[in-house]
Formats: sequence, C-alpha cells, structure tokens
Amino acid sequence: MLRTPEVSPLGDSAVLVSLGDVIDNAVYQDVTRLAQQCEQHPFPGYVELVPAYSSLTIIYNPATIDFESVRAYVLDLWQQPEDVSAIAREPVVIPVCYEGEFGPDLEYVAKYHGLTPSEVVELHTSGLYVVYMIGFTPGFPYLGGLSERLATPRRSEPRVVVPAGSVGIAGQQTGIYSFDTPGGWQIIGRTPYRMFNPDARPPTLLHPGQQVRFQAITAEQYAALSSSTV
Repeated sequence: MLRTPEVSPLGDSAVLVSLGDVIDNAVYQDVTRLAQQCEQHPFPGYVELVPAYSSLTIIYNPATIDFESVRAYVLDLWQQPEDVSAIAREPVVIPVCYEGEFGPDLEYVAKYHGLTPSEVVELHTSGLYVVYMIGFTPGFPYLGGLSERLATPRRSEPRVVVPAGSVGIAGQQTGIYSFDTPGGWQIIGRTPYRMFNPDARPPTLLHPGQQVRFQAITAEQYAALSSSTV
C-alpha cells in the first residue's frame, strides 16, 4: 500500500480513518477494502461504519473499547492480506428521462461544454459509475466516474425545490436527489425510481460500492414506470 491511514478521534465514540483528500477510484477501493474487513472482523464494541470518498468513519461503544485500541485495530487490519471479496454484482441500471422539464439544466450543460444536448445524454448514459457514498439526504447517492467532458460547476443560485429523482451534476460528480429539497446541482434529467423508501428493507435503493449505469427513457416511459413504482 502506498498510503498509511490517518486515524483520528471523532467525538468520544468514533474514529475518522483518512486515506487521502481526492476523489480517486484507487483510494475508494482502499476505503471499500477496509470497510469490508471491519465488517467481517468486528472488534468488541464495534457499532457501525460510514464510508465516504476517501475516508471511513467507524463508530464504537466507548464503554467497551477506547480510541487507542480502535486505532491499533485499524492499523493492524490495514496490514492484513486483501482476502475480502470485491463488491461485485452487475451494475444497477437507473432509467432517466432527459426531456423537457425533467432536465432544466441540460441545455446549459451542453452549451458550457460546446456539446449538443443529445451528446450530453450520450456521454452521461455511456459512463459506468460507482456509488462513493450516501449522504445529504437519506438515499442520495454521490456517484464517481463522470466524464471530464461533463464536469460542470454548481448553479450560482440554488433552486428552492429540486424534485425527488432529479439527476444532477456538480463538479466531477453526478447524483440523484432522494427527496424534494433545495439544491444547486445542474439538473439534466429525472428518474422515476425512488432512492429512499422507509418501508423497504433496505430502505435505500443504492449502497456504497455499487456500480450504476443510466439508461435514457422517454417521457411516456417515465410516466409508465412512475405509475408502477411503489
């Protein structure tokens, strides 16, 4: 390994394991490996973990174990052989309608890069993305793997309400809004799929480490899928 984790306390019942400060697939693979090892070989007092782009938060019970012991556990685990299985599986295909009201910023993104709207859609749907983390709101996936040709700054003025299911771009990331919320991402489409369903188990459609592809659909297909989506 080229990196050595930096393990620091996060309050009195968690540690922050930092593996870098960039959005990078190699770094994220290390985050994933360490997360899998923690889950497969939990220490006494382990509660849960939260992976992010280049870090891992590990929550523990301070009545059972202290920070130094958790730190030693993490550093020891880091040296163990990579005997965990990859987070595989076929990519999750997310249908997206890029037409009309569903993609209010599609034209802007196209002009920003000197592309046509159809070229933006083609680039966006041709990518293979990785769910780096879930955050902002329950079920909101931050996806890495966006083409550099589509990387676009956030809007200068965020919208008061962005509809749930909206697919947006912010810098080098793409993501999907899980609720009607304010937001400043460039919205280029919308999916009829629910990112978060409190009645489902698990409640989030996507999970860190999964791969995602987008598939363009028509407004008619969107309406049909919306009516059949629970």
